[in-house]
Amino acid sequence: MPSFTYVALDAQGQQVSDSIEAVSQAEAVNALRKKGLFPTSVKEQTHSGGTAGKAKKTATKAGGSKELKLNIPFLEKKTIKGKTLMVFTRQLATLIDAGLPLLRGLTVLGKQEPDPVLKKTITQLAEAVQGGGTFSDGLAGHPRIFNKLYVNMVKAGELGGVLEVVLNRLAEFQEKAQKVKGKVKSAMMYPAIVMVIAVIIMGFLLVFIVPKFEQIFADMLGGKPLPLLTQIVVGASRGIQHNIVWLVLGVVGVVVGMKYLVSTPKGAILFDQFMLKAPLFGDLTRKNGISRFTRTLGTLVTSGVPILQALNITKETAGNAVISTAIAKIHDAVKEGESIVNPMEASGVFPAMVISMVDVGEETGQLPEMLLKVADLYDDEVDNAVAGLTSLMEPIMIVFLAVVVGSIVIALFLPLIGIISGMQQ
Repeated sequence: MPSFTYVALDAQGQQVSDSIEAVSQAEAVNALRKKGLFPTSVKEQTHSGGTAGKAKKTATKAGGSKELKLNIPFLEKKTIKGKTLMVFTRQLATLIDAGLPLLRGLTVLGKQEPDPVLKKTITQLAEAVQGGGTFSDGLAGHPRIFNKLYVNMVKAGELGGVLEVVLNRLAEFQEKAQKVKGKVKSAMMYPAIVMVIAVIIMGFLLVFIVPKFEQIFADMLGGKPLPLLTQIVVGASRGIQHNIVWLVLGVVGVVVGMKYLVSTPKGAILFDQFMLKAPLFGDLTRKNGISRFTRTLGTLVTSGVPILQALNITKETAGNAVISTAIAKIHDAVKEGESIVNPMEASGVFPAMVISMVDVGEETGQLPEMLLKVADLYDDEVDNAVAGLTSLMEPIMIVFLAVVVGSIVIALFLPLIGIISGMQQ
């Protein structure tokens, strides 16, 4: 029976190395798990000197029965959903708060994590901590999963000896951020769905239905002119049929051009300025941005991150280029020894109420608490804005869909009415 060498973690998080006999590598892993061990490495023992060992190696390479891995870099998933990270943070905070050591907590979560990317990451974090590194250094090695906000808050918690408190704050931050993000997405979803339906219906009518009616009109009217609305619809139908390839290329070009524009610094500022001033959605975008800024900064400062470092992190995670530029100016002003309030007021991004509350927080020495209160207030404002926007968008989009489809239908029936009237006369 083949023998396998393994490296595993026991129930106390200690590393154990030994060998075990099993039919296959999978059987060896299962046997170790039944013993209460968490294997991190299981390898089959090979004998380099013997002919049997060489034959065995050759057979394994030729048949590929032992292990087959297809590592295609650009197809390999490297990120996780925000909700998955939120659940991990909350679970780790709960385990550490209950008195479990960090390494043991990571081991427990690694065993039960269903997401393969996060599972692999947790295993690597456990190995980094077991090797003597700090938890924050381990997190910094996975920037696509843990952003600078996450890493620096954990670092502050480690330095202050309050890791469980910081993890709880991180979990609360992520939960509230996911809640707001979900509500904003739901507000945007309804008009997007209605627009897609309207485009599909309009395209179907213009490409398949209108040409058939056009042929009927030509046969029955005998060259008589069509009503103006019908001529417009028929012209649009012909234009789409004859230029369908150019239309598709044009749409793709616009999408690619917009993505390129947004990827440039000036383009991102122009786009975000438009989003802040856009009708209907501008107010929601501004309130969501302010909520995110105040909650991020408040959470960082409360967790012990220095104000200048906290402003830098907040700038990178602002999610809006205009707000990010304003935060950069606030950072430069604070670096020169000035107050936060003056550059906030000069930016023109933040409402007077927010500036006033931050001013009071600075005066009373309770800036972090005041920032979090502003964030809570603007979370409620986002809720109200989403509810108002949804109730307003429903009738607007229904009327829009009715006008688009109704115009095409009326355009097709106008000549029929004329034909019927002529036949009656």
